[in-house]
Amino acid sequence: MAAQAAAAAQAAAAAQVAAAQAAQAEAAESWYLALLGFAEHFRTSSPPKIRLCVHCLQAVFPFKPPQRIEARTHLQLGSVLYHHTKNSEQARSHLEKAWLISQQIPQFEDVKFEAASLLSELYCQENSVDAAKPLLRKAIQISQQTPYWHCRLLFQLAQLHTLEKDLVSACDLLGVGAEYARVVGSEYTRALFLLSKGMLLLMERKLQEVHPLLTLCGQIVENWQGNPIQKESLRVFFLVLQVTHYLDAGQVKSVKPCLKQLQQCIQTISTLHDDEILPSNPADLFHWLPKEHMCVLVYLVTVMHSMQAGYLEKAQKYTDKALMQLEKLKMLDCSPILSSFQVILLEHIIMCRLVTGHKATALQEISQVCQLCQQSPRLFSNHAAQLHTLLGLYCVSVNCMDNAEAQFTTALRLTNHQELWAFIVTNLASVYIREGNRHQEVLYSLLERINPDHSFPVSSHCLRAAAFYVRGLFSFFQGRYNEAKRFLRETLKMSNAEDLNRLTACSLVLLGHIFYVLGNHRESNNMVVPAMQLASKIPDMSVQLWSSALLRDLNKACGNAMDAHEAAQMHQNFSQQLLQDHIEACSLPEHNLITMAHHLCSSKLRMDLTPAWPAFSEALLACVPNLDPTLELSGNKTTRVSTSPSPLSRAE
Repeated sequence: MAAQAAAAAQAAAAAQVAAAQAAQAEAAESWYLALLGFAEHFRTSSPPKIRLCVHCLQAVFPFKPPQRIEARTHLQLGSVLYHHTKNSEQARSHLEKAWLISQQIPQFEDVKFEAASLLSELYCQENSVDAAKPLLRKAIQISQQTPYWHCRLLFQLAQLHTLEKDLVSACDLLGVGAEYARVVGSEYTRALFLLSKGMLLLMERKLQEVHPLLTLCGQIVENWQGNPIQKESLRVFFLVLQVTHYLDAGQVKSVKPCLKQLQQCIQTISTLHDDEILPSNPADLFHWLPKEHMCVLVYLVTVMHSMQAGYLEKAQKYTDKALMQLEKLKMLDCSPILSSFQVILLEHIIMCRLVTGHKATALQEISQVCQLCQQSPRLFSNHAAQLHTLLGLYCVSVNCMDNAEAQFTTALRLTNHQELWAFIVTNLASVYIREGNRHQEVLYSLLERINPDHSFPVSSHCLRAAAFYVRGLFSFFQGRYNEAKRFLRETLKMSNAEDLNRLTACSLVLLGHIFYVLGNHRESNNMVVPAMQLASKIPDMSVQLWSSALLRDLNKACGNAMDAHEAAQMHQNFSQQLLQDHIEACSLPEHNLITMAHHLCSSKLRMDLTPAWPAFSEALLACVPNLDPTLELSGNKTTRVSTSPSPLSRAE
């Protein structure tokens, strides 16, 4: 009996201890939940009360909470400070503590790897890339049993290498990710990794590796059965790579079937409703871009195509739609890719304005480019060469050839992109040709470097056709008319093969000019009339001005007084429009930018003005290539498809 009584007493004491511990845990739970609730309330207030949110979270630590609560609270504080304040030092301190503590806690992957991911972002923002890389490598090494985080961290480190222009390392990581996704049974994420790798290979011009990779991607995309929006987004990614590959090669006609498929695909996506059912495989918890971003991207590649093909009114129409959509998105979304889209769209529409005779409007649109680029040093750095190129083209359009030379020379120093280099050199050669005998030695050197008959530096069909045109222009100015005709006929053959309408119009009018000089009025008329028709369709004001002058002189020479008068009236109208636009553009304060031949990134621009630039020389119509890694690697900006839990969610 005594033994039973003792056992009963011990059991009662144990029950009391357990009850006391439960009460203590319940009290701890209540204070923690109360502080967390207050913090979340302040964070989600309108406007957010971040200081009070931070105070509530900091109040957790005096209670000496368990490690799980301590680590999560450090992560929450670091996240709030990183996203909502400029106090990067405190944010870094809290994230480092979250990362350190969470590594000591078993089965605490979400906090551990989110801390690593966010901390590496912060390191990169502080230009401490050397600290970010080993952190991500360690997180990748210990996350192999957590498919979602392992894939996400691989994407993140690949993105970091890409921003550093280390595309080889980035491709290696994406290849590792593709194989890992295959092993864990995620064909969807395998396709994302492979498409991202294909994008980088296109940037590196490794076409022999790109073609089999894209073929494999096409098979995976077609065979994968899953969420319709995810499937269509993979198809959009795949088609965007195909379209940009064609456009980069200057194959404007060949790209049409792919572009049509892409446009149909984005229409399909826009009709689909977001499915909130989460994938069963955690490795599938990614998407490439939000569908609203994809819509803007499809507008963008359509604008690029229309610009190269010479459908400038169509380019302006889609640019207006895209910019309107971007303005709406930027009210709710501060993603840097939206600024990249906006800059590239503006670069193209500025070239359209200059071709169609709206230089003053182009100047004010360039003001937006300057402002956007000054908000992001990386964006400015990535677009500096394009901006100087566009400024050089603007100088050509207002006949400021010395300034054009200075801008093109600066742009050449700032780029190592082959297509952009060839584009700049071809335009610089056209400047020297128009300047006469001042730069003969340099001109001969440039023409040899872009000789389309042999050793042309790039594979772009459009740029090679433009190089033939420039050779024809040079021969024309030298009085070697038969040689000029040979080059221009080669341009016509190439431009007709790929529907390069503006090059076709330029070549026709120059051929017409040559035949006029040679006294072959009938053949001249056969060239100039279709040039005028095509220029009106584009519309290209400079070619229309040139064609109308030739038609006037041709009809005079042939005794067609009425037709000569009509052509003279057209010429007068075009001259007046261009002169008025010229005066308006040159009177803007932004016109002074043409004297800035040094790197714009180092200049102190007055942004209370509305700066601007670009244009297009009569010789060329290739689009300025995009070199912005933010855009190129948008596919690596992967996020969970599921609605993310509150950053202030409770600890388990």
